[in-house]
Amino acid sequence: MHHHRLFNDKSEIYEKARPTYPAELFNLLSNLTPSNELEWDCACGNGQATIGLIDKFDSIYATDISEEQIKNSKMHPKINYKVAPSEKCELPNESCDLICVAQALHWFDYDTFWPEALRVLKPGGIFSAWGYNWPVLGGDLGTKFNKFILDVVEPYWASQNKIIWNHFREINFPFEPITFSKPPMEVSWNLVEFLDFIYTFSATRRCIEDVGDDFFKLACSEISKVWEAPEKRKSIAFDFVLYIGRKETQIE
Repeated sequence: MHHHRLFNDKSEIYEKARPTYPAELFNLLSNLTPSNELEWDCACGNGQATIGLIDKFDSIYATDISEEQIKNSKMHPKINYKVAPSEKCELPNESCDLICVAQALHWFDYDTFWPEALRVLKPGGIFSAWGYNWPVLGGDLGTKFNKFILDVVEPYWASQNKIIWNHFREINFPFEPITFSKPPMEVSWNLVEFLDFIYTFSATRRCIEDVGDDFFKLACSEISKVWEAPEKRKSIAFDFVLYIGRKETQIE
């Protein structure tokens, strides 16, 4: 299955079930840019990151290869959504203050994306990519999650996921790295919200396509046993991955 089909399928569930990003992140990025005129949200999905920046920039250009994700995106007058690959952008040269890639950089063709990012960024413009790995779970809940979900779907992850698991260490970014204090990423979820999130894993859905959903039904049953009341909300932290770099003002 080509990766963009994973995000076409069940895009409405994806929109509802995926966690939002910390507000501190958007404050941090908007304070680093040379101005706050234009941001490109690249591989924007349904616009979870896009909508977090509407108060920070005059205009946002948001692209994604998935038509269904764009159809389910969060609309706003400041945002211009377009179905387009990440490696080809219609923005003019040196027009963009900030480029963001949320939970998607591991899918990119870097040989074609980096020249395009450098082309559209203003001198001194900011590039940021981020994402998250597993929720940080302890005790019985963590044990159940590992045994009935992660161990079962492990063979179904795409090889690209290792890039974000390794915190982007394999990527040769063409920017000057910026030192920052990383904001925490946390959610407050009840049982149904947590299980919906697990369902959106690409590996979960690949596994269901291959062997059926009995494993997922079993996992839901086992996790519910240690959740306490289904409506009870739990504070769940994520392994948050964040890179920020600046385009040099002079490139020789």
